[in-house]
Amino acid sequence: RRSPTTPSTKKARMSKLQLAGSYVALVTPFTDADEVDYAKIEELVDWHIAEGTAGILPCGTTGESPTLTDEEQKKVIKTVVDKAAKRCQVIGGGGSNCTKRAVAAAQMCKDLGCDVVLSVIPYYNKPTQDGIYEHFAAVAKVGIPIMLYNIPGRCGGAGMTSGTIAKLNQLPMVCCIKEATGNVDFASEIASVCDIQIFSGDDSLTVPLMSVGGKGVVSVVANIAPKKMAQLCKAMQDGDLKTARALHAELYLLCKAMFCESNPIPCKAAGAMMGKWKQNFRLPLTKLQACNEAPIKAALVAAGLM
Repeated sequence: RRSPTTPSTKKARMSKLQLAGSYVALVTPFTDADEVDYAKIEELVDWHIAEGTAGILPCGTTGESPTLTDEEQKKVIKTVVDKAAKRCQVIGGGGSNCTKRAVAAAQMCKDLGCDVVLSVIPYYNKPTQDGIYEHFAAVAKVGIPIMLYNIPGRCGGAGMTSGTIAKLNQLPMVCCIKEATGNVDFASEIASVCDIQIFSGDDSLTVPLMSVGGKGVVSVVANIAPKKMAQLCKAMQDGDLKTARALHAELYLLCKAMFCESNPIPCKAAGAMMGKWKQNFRLPLTKLQACNEAPIKAALVAAGLM
């Protein structure tokens, strides 16, 4: 059942930052010299805003954050914040499995002017539910709105329980969750116990998750089809299921193709095929295998992008 509502918790929830729509988990473009291409990032920010993307999330896993230096991460986020110039929301990637580092990352995102920080459940060390709560409670003390990131597939264990999410939702700074269990039933379970804003962490599940109350998606596919993902979310927000289903069908093959190899390899390969950026990665990620080129091209054609 839902967490009890008191006058103080009701006031806190009413004042929480509101998010809705398609938020792109931005790729980090690299030059042939293995440097971050900051000029390309600025170009992509302008493109996303023109295409209707509600918000930009730099330095997530899609942005190859594990292989960025601390200075690069700070500069990438600053570049996005400065170029966006309040024209869209910015969610800074700032998670860590070390609570002190997660707190420091959240502080950096706040200082740089991000609207929200994305903070992932601790990976590898796999804390208990009590440990997960205390971890995020410490991050919340920074004073920047938090998007929790529940992704057991990358972190091990079962992820957060709905009870832990409901308890965290009582903290004023916890405003939303990127739900990436791949289980729409669990999203319904979360919605049954609290009113946290839920975002799909899986592109292909955006329509079903929004149909049970989700607010939008944190999207990989939006890197290459930002307008279509924004239109899909808008159609669901407006109750236009016919349009949403048509866009879902159009993008479905592309959504699945984006994970034929480890993310963001297929996404960067697809963008390179479209001429958006170069297919450059940092090890341990490598270029797309030749056997997967044809399926990605077919998915791009099916989505009307080639």
